[in-house]
Amino acid sequence: MSFFSPPPPLALAPPPVGLLRRSFLKFTGLGVAGVALAAAGCRISKDEETNSVEVGKHDLAVLNYAYALEQLEGAYYEKVVAGFYAGATAMEKDLLTDIRNDEIAHREWFREVLVLKKVPRLEFDFSSINFTDRRSVLTTARTFEDLGVSAYNGAGQLLTLSPFLNHAGKIVSVEARHAATIRNLLAFGSFADSDVVDANGLDVVRTPPQVMALADKYFVTKVKVDELPTH
Repeated sequence: MSFFSPPPPLALAPPPVGLLRRSFLKFTGLGVAGVALAAAGCRISKDEETNSVEVGKHDLAVLNYAYALEQLEGAYYEKVVAGFYAGATAMEKDLLTDIRNDEIAHREWFREVLVLKKVPRLEFDFSSINFTDRRSVLTTARTFEDLGVSAYNGAGQLLTLSPFLNHAGKIVSVEARHAATIRNLLAFGSFADSDVVDANGLDVVRTPPQVMALADKYFVTKVKVDELPTH
């Protein structure tokens, strides 16, 4: 079993889809919060002319923003694992596969919670990355993981429904584990360098506009964060 792998599940028949969703929301403590989110008065819209999407307002906007970033990470690691770079060791393959699985789990969590008011499946442009080269792949992974941690650090305070904030805190802690792992693969002992952890022992915080300015080049479908709350 690899470092990040959960224990294998019991071989049980899957429950009906409706029951699965209710159990999922109950398990994550989001039953009432999910209902509130589904009842939100705003809608998610896509502008075909500019190939961009709005993320909504309030908690809906924050969750859709995070969902867009998780889609980016999930798509990236799916491509990495589909054809590992030259010379990838068995340990590196295991770690990157586990990270892929985590990112997909995060992505699907947002997809389930957002119900019908979510941004669509997005398209990404990874043409600037050489997927056959170890340094290119891991440097990009470090960028995405560091960016993801700073994004959650900046957006968590914008959530008003405590169940969502609690779950976001659990996700960002996993993203930080990913970041530390990737950093150590690139340069052992660099997991808490001063570029990500300051003198007070605190990690980087970025606002949604700051995050999207850095991530925008990878998004074919642009994500507008203008209507996200600022405090």
